[in-house]
Order: sequence, then C-alpha cells, then structure tokens
Amino acid sequence: MQIILLRHAQSLGNIDELAYTRIPDHALPLTERGERQAIAAGAVVRGLLGIGPVAAYVSPYVRTVRTFELLGIGELVERTIPEPRLREQDWGNLQDPVEQEIQKRKRHEFGHFFYRLAHGESGADVDDRVASFLSELEQRVESDPTHPDTALVISHGLTMRLLCRRMFAWSIPLFESLSNPDHCDHRVLTFAVGHWELDRPFTQWRDSPDGTTQAISPPR
Repeated sequence: MQIILLRHAQSLGNIDELAYTRIPDHALPLTERGERQAIAAGAVVRGLLGIGPVAAYVSPYVRTVRTFELLGIGELVERTIPEPRLREQDWGNLQDPVEQEIQKRKRHEFGHFFYRLAHGESGADVDDRVASFLSELEQRVESDPTHPDTALVISHGLTMRLLCRRMFAWSIPLFESLSNPDHCDHRVLTFAVGHWELDRPFTQWRDSPDGTTQAISPPR
C-alpha cells in the first residue's frame, strides 16, 4: 500500500489575503502561477505512479479539484472520490480582515493544534477527521480487492501534516514545529515490512520543544 500526499497549487488566497473577504475559502481559484505549478507537478506524480492504477481522494475545494484536473493523469486513475474530510481547516467567517488578524495572532499565541478559530475549527478538529479518513481508507483496501494499492490524496498543507502526525503518532509539539510543504510538493507513505515509512521529513522552522523527531514509523 502506498499513499501519495500532494498539496494543491498556489491559490488566490495565497497571494491576496483580502480575497477571503470576497470569496469563500472553498471557492478560491488557482492563480496563473498555480495552474503552471499543477501542470508541472503532473510529470512528477506520473513518475511516482508508474503504470497505475490509483485511487484519487480529493478535497472538494476548487483549488484542490483544479490541481487534480491539471495533473493530466486521468488514464491512471481507477476511481476518484471527493473527500470532505481532507478539506482545509475551517477558519470560520473571514469577511472581516481585522478579525482575520486577531484570529491569526490568538492562534499563534495559543498554539495551532488546540486553538479553535471563532466559528471554525482547531487543528485538533482536523486531526480527528483525518484519523477517520485513514481508518476508512484502511477498511476499504482490506475489504475491496479491486481497490488500487496506491492512493493519491490531493489536500492542503496543514491537513497533510496532520495526516502524517496521525500515521506516525508524532507529538503535538513536533507537529507545531513543522512547516507546511510548498505548493504541489508531495510526500509518499509506503507500507513495507509491517510498518509505514515516510519518504522524507517536513521542514522544521524550530526544534520540537519536547525533543521528539519525525520518526518514519509508529511506535510498536
């Protein structure tokens, strides 16, 4: 079993934070640069997939769906599943730019994992739903012999980090010390010899306060 995690390409919200005051988060489109990033990422993903087939699990946000479309790997995709549990962290009402900044400051001070955004989610809430997704994915693979051995997950930066946190039982301080992957960056999770392995670590913007590191396999 192999899971390929891919972050969406650059969206309008990544270059213009005021876009969130005009457009719902889920509806933000890719930028022109983002479209080029997604097309270029297609060759990388194709190389990872080989001859396929793959089951694609896609966050239903416009930027993730469009990223998936532009990869150009349709002939390798055996099934496509829109998966709301892979969506971005819900930031609540972003129409007020002043309130946006207040929420960001409070989140930074309190901690990205436990702070629940006003009318939105905490990182812990996202952690719960990605755990549910991983459990259901495992059940599908075990119960459905036609399910491809490779799953492609098109999602968001924080969601990708939390998927790995759940998979490898990373500590909360370690999670909070990790940076989001770049746009269209990927990570590969491979199940081999009885445990999961991560192809490469996430960038850390500081050492983990509890001294833990990015183990490639969960504790036995």
